[in-house]
Amino acid sequence: MKPLHLVPDDVNVPFLKFRKIFYIVSLVMVLASVGLFVTKGLNFGIDFRGGILLEIKTDGPADIGALRDNLGSLGLGDVSIQEFGEPDDVLIQLQRQDGDEKAQMAALATVTEALGDNVTIRRSELVGPKVGDELKEAGVYSVAISLLLIMVYIWFRFEWQFAVASVVALLHDVLITIGFFVITGVQFDLATLAAVLTVAGYSINDTVVVFDRIREYLRKFRKMEIPDLLDLSINSTLSRTTMTSFTTLLALIALFVFGGEAIRGFTMALIFGIVIGTYSSICVASPLLMVLRLNRKIPEGEETQKAGA
Repeated sequence: MKPLHLVPDDVNVPFLKFRKIFYIVSLVMVLASVGLFVTKGLNFGIDFRGGILLEIKTDGPADIGALRDNLGSLGLGDVSIQEFGEPDDVLIQLQRQDGDEKAQMAALATVTEALGDNVTIRRSELVGPKVGDELKEAGVYSVAISLLLIMVYIWFRFEWQFAVASVVALLHDVLITIGFFVITGVQFDLATLAAVLTVAGYSINDTVVVFDRIREYLRKFRKMEIPDLLDLSINSTLSRTTMTSFTTLLALIALFVFGGEAIRGFTMALIFGIVIGTYSSICVASPLLMVLRLNRKIPEGEETQKAGA
């Protein structure tokens, strides 16, 4: 039985020929993501903006409209109500109330009383604005520090051109993934932040595989032109890259369909991020080495052979 290959081993796609198109497409997506983030912003969850969260189970399918009318008449400000997986599972989110923790507890008690005895409260959470602000700040720091450490690692393992190209590709992935959340309006919370960091790790793994092949071919094919060498490196790892992404997506799609509402945002971020990360590893990171004038210096004593040998 022959092994499954999504891409033939002898594929020869001239990726570098289309690098300017890739640059334009990526630039448009990044600028659109930044513009949407600045003008529209993310739909932050309770984790980041503070407030009251309740998960309830109703006796039979929930009447979302009646719940919204009932809780909306309590004068507690913005109330968000949505099904949470099953028809009888409901997630209720209320804006933070004016005052201290006693005010939040009073609001929680008011909501609990209004819901009556026909519902079961599965969980309730209170998140203060200070905690939300601290989590936002920690989230920004975690992304920034991750990118910095990745750049340092790539710099030590390869050359500075590889480090810069990898960080630019990672920023590309992170910004476009955030833009995806702005467009879709999916709630952005700690789970989806973790997904963004996971996407960065997945993307850099793909990128390092291609970079490692580029370094190998720089030593092996000393006379080969850089564009041809980069194309050869990308194509020689293309089967591995696409197969890894495909099998990962199969698992994530299963989680998205059967995992329930609790991890829906997390899996959406990963699915979209892996597609973008695979694209950036092939079409952004490696072609950027041309712009950064990749160094051809070969260590002394390294055996090389002529191009095409």
